[in-house]
Amino acid sequence: MKRDIHELSQQLLHKAYDSLSPREQNVIRLISQRLHISRDVLTEHEETLTFGQRMADRVAALGGSWAFILLFFIAMVCWIAINSYLLVQWKDVFDPYPYILLNLILSMMAAIQAPVIMMSQNRQAAKDRADASHDYEVNLKAELEIMALHQKMDALREHQWEELITMQKEQIRLLTLLTEELKVVRQEGK
Repeated sequence: MKRDIHELSQQLLHKAYDSLSPREQNVIRLISQRLHISRDVLTEHEETLTFGQRMADRVAALGGSWAFILLFFIAMVCWIAINSYLLVQWKDVFDPYPYILLNLILSMMAAIQAPVIMMSQNRQAAKDRADASHDYEVNLKAELEIMALHQKMDALREHQWEELITMQKEQIRLLTLLTEELKVVRQEGK
């Protein structure tokens, strides 16, 4: 089998198997085994995520949604309205203007949310790299399979040409025999 892989590498890529990249070697191995490079990269990626990574993805998905923006806007308006109402009515509020406690909460939330979103983006980038790698393998396999089909078609065409030449030689031989027999018959008829 190892010899087949080396021959396939030389035949399809015109390179020694050992000089190929690991992905190219993988594709050559799969072609030699006639396996399909069909796997669900998304599922593979999802299966490797830890609980914390899944939570970070959910927080990033929530933090980047219109529902979060609307809820957050409503919460801020309520906070400001309640504090303003209490200030006007009783001159006693738990977060007086300029709403320092609200600013502190917003800052803490941003400080926590930003790294979580960055973690999620880093995982998305890793998933995109895995996708791109898989796409490369699929495209390389398709290209190699097309090359193999071209070689098979060329071999079939070459075989047909050989058969055609053999048939033409046979026809020429038979025509020559017929011509000679016709000459003999004409000479006997004289």
